Amino acid sequence: MNYDNNRQNAHNEIDHIFKDLLPTRNMAERPAQVALCHQMLNAMLEGGIALCDAGTGIGKTYAYLVAGTVYSRFRAACGLGPKPILVSTSSIALQTAARDEYLPLLSNVLTEDGMIVQPLQAVIRKGKSHYVCDDRLERRLGQLDLRKKNWRAGNALLALRNELDMDEIAHLSHYDRERVCVPQICNCSQETCRYRFFLEKCDSGRYLFQICNHNLLLADAIHRGSGRKPILPDTCALIVDEAHKLPETARQMFGVTLAAEDIRALTHSLRGERFLLAAEVLNDSAKGLLRKLDRPPEDRPFVHYKTSLAAPERSLTVIARQLHGLLTPATRRRLNSVSSTVSLFHQGHPDMVFYTEEDTHGGTMLCATISDLTAQLRQTLWRQERPAILTSATLAVGEDFRRFKEETGLLTDSRVTESVALSPFDYQKNCLLYLPQVPPKQKAAAYYDELAKEIAALLDAAQGHALALFTSYAAMSAVKERLPGHGLRYPLFTMGRSAIHTTEQFKASPGSMLLAAGAAWEGFDFPGDCVSLLIIPRLPFAVPDALKEKERENHPTLRLFIRAVVVPEMQIKLKQGFGRAIRTETDTCVVAILDERAAKGKRYSKDVLAALPEMPVTGSLKDVAKFIQSVKGPDYFREASA
Repeated sequence: MNYDNNRQNAHNEIDHIFKDLLPTRNMAERPAQVALCHQMLNAMLEGGIALCDAGTGIGKTYAYLVAGTVYSRFRAACGLGPKPILVSTSSIALQTAARDEYLPLLSNVLTEDGMIVQPLQAVIRKGKSHYVCDDRLERRLGQLDLRKKNWRAGNALLALRNELDMDEIAHLSHYDRERVCVPQICNCSQETCRYRFFLEKCDSGRYLFQICNHNLLLADAIHRGSGRKPILPDTCALIVDEAHKLPETARQMFGVTLAAEDIRALTHSLRGERFLLAAEVLNDSAKGLLRKLDRPPEDRPFVHYKTSLAAPERSLTVIARQLHGLLTPATRRRLNSVSSTVSLFHQGHPDMVFYTEEDTHGGTMLCATISDLTAQLRQTLWRQERPAILTSATLAVGEDFRRFKEETGLLTDSRVTESVALSPFDYQKNCLLYLPQVPPKQKAAAYYDELAKEIAALLDAAQGHALALFTSYAAMSAVKERLPGHGLRYPLFTMGRSAIHTTEQFKASPGSMLLAAGAAWEGFDFPGDCVSLLIIPRLPFAVPDALKEKERENHPTLRLFIRAVVVPEMQIKLKQGFGRAIRTETDTCVVAILDERAAKGKRYSKDVLAALPEMPVTGSLKDVAKFIQSVKGPDYFREASA
């Protein structure tokens, strides 16, 4: 059978799967999802790079899993040797769901139909530090008297005899993880090493999909680009889900980071090896830096942290000189890494850009990256001769992918195709955009009082059930202090360092309100009535930093820079925040943007509307209350009055 027939058969199989097979599992046919899958397959067949902006609810995971499966069958029909497909995503939850939920269901329907004989399988790949080394585990257990160790931590160590992936074991201490993980160079016996056996299984051809995170994807690309041994097997196609996070990951992978946890982990390792004086000296010298790193970055520039690096740099130099030959290899590597990183950030480097990011705990992470990130991505990731699918709900603004292509080095790549699949959700019916007629004035002395008053009025109109997304923790705290003074009658939660615990409390308290910032703009799911009022006090413009200053040099005027970079980034961030409002086809929500710059006729009014789905717009609180009354059931109002 010739190539054209095989190609047409592949597209026919997509239609059969989505239109005939998946509906038998109560999955409604979505024309936009089917079209997205066809576009993904076309890119695979043509060796292209497809940028696929897939709106919330499209079902992009099934789209790319089906496209990958059909592409693999096409290759077999053309007589090409079997190769796996690499799926990269930054979310552990999505990695697990793809392996344990999406793929098994797809596999079952294809097996029942007779399209496949062997089940479709996937394996999640991680770096060495996530897996246990049997030799190191037994040595560690031999050093301990488990009767004197915390019983949970002791049981966690013992459980590793039956579990290779340390992430699957609760209560395993960070110190123990370091001492039992697979080392950089594994010299275990081939016959008895579970990690080597796991790698053999991964490369055996039994897994059609190899799933990893963006960090491991880029680490493998760096290895290949520098001529080192690849980390992952050769694959016939690459699928990057949550692709909007790829530039941020690349900045870290092609650069260096320092967080408070890095210093504390080194201090803990020194104490664990009984170098108590060294641990104390490091802890004392780093106190000022750690206090700063424990707080979110807010508007503080990198230079705010630089002077606090001098003392720990001196201490680390002395500790490295005095203890270098006495430390275990793991602690010595950590000491060398932290010491060189602290020195880099304190002394600077002419070929690097220094900036700050919020870390995973709500604190500050110091970052340094190479000046030309896009060149590195082109030389490592995009030079590999395999098709690639990059998908997310926030790759484009409208139908404009320019900003994403600039960040990823794909602006001039002739292989790139673009597609936008709009969400199937009925925003015209289920959503209302509120832009106050007289928004709080940001430069007014009473701004936070006016903002809290406006939020309190919205809460009464919507009967609670609210999430407020702030662009700074300072603004969030200011509003929290003032809300009780405006007759707040709904339980109030504030998302701090324990994000998961706080969101669970919020979900368990129907009718309540959650104040959040930072990471809450994406990645948190609040389906149902839990968030029926989404409040965005200020438009999410990025804080100017060294990265932006460097990029500003590429634009002839400030105005052109703002239109080409600053506004598109704000629009994408706004789309991410808006995604917290409507998570399912039956969700209903009011979205309130209180920034005066978004008001009708103001500077960014058109940009805001262009970033969001079309929906009714109002400036009346009465309309907000009327909308909520029309779309909510009796239980909603009982929750609000409870």
